[in-house]
Amino acid sequence: MSWHDDKGFGFIQPIDGSADVFVHIKAFRNLSRRPTNGTIVSYALTTDEQGRPRAVDATLAGDRLPVRRRRETSRLPVMLAFGFLAFMGGAALTGLTWTIPAAYLIASIATYLVYWLDKSAARADRRRVPESTLHLLALVGGWPGALVAQQQYRHKTRKREFRVIFWITVLANVAGFVYLITADGTAALGEFTMSAI
Repeated sequence: MSWHDDKGFGFIQPIDGSADVFVHIKAFRNLSRRPTNGTIVSYALTTDEQGRPRAVDATLAGDRLPVRRRRETSRLPVMLAFGFLAFMGGAALTGLTWTIPAAYLIASIATYLVYWLDKSAARADRRRVPESTLHLLALVGGWPGALVAQQQYRHKTRKREFRVIFWITVLANVAGFVYLITADGTAALGEFTMSAI
């Protein structure tokens, strides 16, 4: 390998004699030591926007790769989501209007699909769904679907700010639900349903 440390990049000469492969310092998975001229490098081959060979996931000979620990996924959020939807179904069987459980189910399915689309867009480096849209969907009752999608796709589970706002929307939605099952809330929902029809 020929390396230009002041510029932070170099070129790898493949052992099969094919064209030199560009490698940037950011392509190295372990930066405990810097590359130098003549160092043997293992890497995955990709291409840049112009179709030129480029190295990714590069490792210097003799380096140990960092151990990637698989994050444990908690079943609690999924249990909470399905438990809430089951509670809604049970409440409908005991007198709660079917409008509310049906709205939660539809919103949850729609939100689950939007999370799936956003995760697919993230993997393909396409335009993403705005976080405000994800929060709005959770606020209007799609949070059970969001919880399932977050755990299944490991999506939006690390960003602290997003998680805080997400749980605020869940609490706000549940508070709204509690109001709807009071006498005043039930009357207001009945009036709204009648005016919508």
